[in-house]
Amino acid sequence: MTDALLVETRKADPATWWRQAAVYQIYPRSFADANGDGLGDIPGIVSRVDYLDDLGIDAVWLSPFYPSALADGGYDVADYRDVDPRLGTLEDFDAMVAALHARGIRVVVDIVPNHTSDLHEWFQEALAAGRGSAARDRYIFREGSGENGELPPTDWVSVFGGPAWERVEDGQWYFHNFATEQPDLNWDNPEVREDFLTTLRFWSDRGVDGFRIDVAHMLTKDLTEPLPSRAELELIPQDGKHPLIDRDDVHEIYAEWRRVFDEYDPPRTAVAEAWVSTPERRAKYASAEGLGQAFNFDLLVADFDAGQFRSIIAENLAQSQMSGSSTTWVLSNHDVTRHATRYGLPALNGRPVKQGTEWVAAGGPEDRLDRERGRRRACAATLLLLGLPGSTYLYQGEELGLHEVAEIAPQERQDPAFFRGGEFDGLGRDGCRVPLPWTATGSSFGFGSGDAHLPQPAWFAEYAVDDEAADPASTLSLYREALRLRHRLQTDERLEWIPTGRDDVLRFERPNGWQIVANFGTEPFEIGADAEGIVLSSGTVDGRSVPGETTVWIAPAGLVG
Repeated sequence: MTDALLVETRKADPATWWRQAAVYQIYPRSFADANGDGLGDIPGIVSRVDYLDDLGIDAVWLSPFYPSALADGGYDVADYRDVDPRLGTLEDFDAMVAALHARGIRVVVDIVPNHTSDLHEWFQEALAAGRGSAARDRYIFREGSGENGELPPTDWVSVFGGPAWERVEDGQWYFHNFATEQPDLNWDNPEVREDFLTTLRFWSDRGVDGFRIDVAHMLTKDLTEPLPSRAELELIPQDGKHPLIDRDDVHEIYAEWRRVFDEYDPPRTAVAEAWVSTPERRAKYASAEGLGQAFNFDLLVADFDAGQFRSIIAENLAQSQMSGSSTTWVLSNHDVTRHATRYGLPALNGRPVKQGTEWVAAGGPEDRLDRERGRRRACAATLLLLGLPGSTYLYQGEELGLHEVAEIAPQERQDPAFFRGGEFDGLGRDGCRVPLPWTATGSSFGFGSGDAHLPQPAWFAEYAVDDEAADPASTLSLYREALRLRHRLQTDERLEWIPTGRDDVLRFERPNGWQIVANFGTEPFEIGADAEGIVLSSGTVDGRSVPGETTVWIAPAGLVG
């Protein structure tokens, strides 16, 4: 496919482009550093727009780039309508949007509505204003328990570990579901609701095509006294009436947001990060009257196992029919151990396991990690996902076959989950946020002109973009070809399962005759004469059989060019 044809497919169906898009997540502070300060920035993204274009993605999703003290990797936002000066300016942002749009690549930005930074002007005003003030009503302040209010209002624990309440100078306590520096907003407050509508319009007016909504299921809360204890809270069903999680009333907010999105032509899109209890609960976020799409994270907690994959695929396609949305497929992101590493470790059903004082996940221990097998399985899984109906979200660096970086000294780590005892894959999330290697040499492997803000291991040289781009057998070359072919082959959102006679092999066909065969086992799978139609493979195909831990695409003659 020529560059011109690729741009044309990206421009097709401007109102529904997201339904089967390949979206590339950029963690801005670790993508590319244009000014040499060790931190990735917006001009750095602009400098790599040709790389993104050549990769063949339909959109980029930017993790937060707003002013932030980086207490939580930028998810502690101090100003929702500006760019962190260390990352650039609003003019730089506009230039980035223009450069991406010129290539037909859409732009999705992160919105973090559950909490602000404690440096946000609203929170600073709340601290100064005192008890009972309108400023404090934008957040969740409570009197403490104990004889003199010296104890937290409840014994709740934050997601990152440690108490979920922090005491301020005048003795009141504020609630924070995440880090201490991330006070939760009070979404019963009309001013909070109106301000976020302003923010959505601000970025939409600058050309943003869509929004990823951080912890979309946690905004509204019922803190009617008496508050339950931690033990009582854990027993309350998450059925729409839980005090803190996935409440039915949160959808009133998203109905308001949908009205804003629909003010634009084409309408702005949104995707919910919603860790909820059932597919039915998730479907509410993906409704046409709400955000329109919701992340499917089921594969993040699955092994490299055909049975698990088939069940998850079937369930999520059924769910997408129920919601009228399309499903999303995710194997890696900024919050989890990279899937090349997960698949190279002993099967743990996608979750970290502690043995003694050591976590068996997050990149190690090295003697348990089979790097080549992990990369091979990761490529097979990705090729399977790119053949599925729905949108696929790719995380920066996975196209290089990057593994998790486990060898980061405690004093060099940044993730609050690591320091507060949270259990994000044992060692926190820094290992998947290490800056990318663009060149095989240099102090930061081409990330910038100086050292990177997180240490890069020496083995990063083996995964450098410049080397992989020149190697037709590299992981990068596989991703580029897969995304090129996907634009040609992707049709409507149906598939038909084809029996294989084996529990460890999945095979399905799309309406135009495009077939995907994924061998999760170790023994070859015979496909006979169909092997002549193989147009792409994650591994070397020998004769008429698909090797173990390999996925192939089969297409009728003349369907691809």
